[in-house]
Amino acid sequence: MNRNTNRIRRTGFSLFYAILTVLVSVCVLAGLFFIVKNADENKISSGVTNHADTANVNIIYPTEPEHPKITYPDIPDSAKEFGEEVISEVGVLLDLENNSVIAERDCQKKIYPASLTKIMTLIVAVENIEDYSKTFTMTHDILSPLYADDASMAGFSENEKITMTDLLYGTILPSGADAATGLAISVSGSESEFVKLMNEKAERLGLKNTHFMNCTGLHDDKQYSTAVDIAVMLEYALQDDMCREILSTYQYKTKVTKEHPEGILLESTMFSRMYGDEAEGVTILGGKTGYTAEAGNCLASFAVKDGKEYIAVTVKGQSKWKPIFDSFEIYEKYIN
Repeated sequence: MNRNTNRIRRTGFSLFYAILTVLVSVCVLAGLFFIVKNADENKISSGVTNHADTANVNIIYPTEPEHPKITYPDIPDSAKEFGEEVISEVGVLLDLENNSVIAERDCQKKIYPASLTKIMTLIVAVENIEDYSKTFTMTHDILSPLYADDASMAGFSENEKITMTDLLYGTILPSGADAATGLAISVSGSESEFVKLMNEKAERLGLKNTHFMNCTGLHDDKQYSTAVDIAVMLEYALQDDMCREILSTYQYKTKVTKEHPEGILLESTMFSRMYGDEAEGVTILGGKTGYTAEAGNCLASFAVKDGKEYIAVTVKGQSKWKPIFDSFEIYEKYIN
């Protein structure tokens, strides 16, 4: 009896442990499934997809724009035409509160955007950089052709490690083609892939006559826009705090590096030519200049009067000063 009893007890214990082992395994597998499922649901609900890092940058591509959808502005029959006091051949004044064109000159005419292109470069970069402190290493392959093309430069050096923040400011303030190209490669691995994102963004914004071939604004016959499309680009950029801050900055010093132990003092090409309060009752808050021989001198700026914001864009000015004076005339004479 004792021998049989012990055998039964051993058999019972073995069965008990077998059942317990199965239950524990089921619980572990269920827990792992729950964790994976939640991770996938969080990824979907966040609206982003993570891609492979490029140049140490963690990149995210939003599936939908984070900002409110931009409605293409109305161009009413009552919109005034710029008078002879405005020298630039093409231009527009946009009332942001009413989303309407107040005054214009050939604002839907196809033009070359020159470095106003970098407004879209800024938008796409800001929306796709996760960590602004990450660095990108500038290369000879980037710098050499840009210097050969006499492009405007921020002044970064070969092998210099530059933060994303410094590249963003370098793109807008001194209109640095070196900085813009660095951003493009950081985000997308190449300029051509980054330009695809720029064109996708233009389409999502409803831009009617805009196409990009590069991120710098260097001339290309197939890169074009209109004054009103550029105004819409700037309006969209201003809804992002980072973009607005950069576009509003006069001077900024980059981080200390081995190549630049005191940093680089970057200065806005717009604010270096104005104070911002020259138009009576108007404060010009920020903007971006541009120039190529084909585009002439360009300026996209935003200003406030009596608590309301406006955007003015002019293209094909005759000197670097004409767009500045045109902006004063436009803000002072065409805002009621």
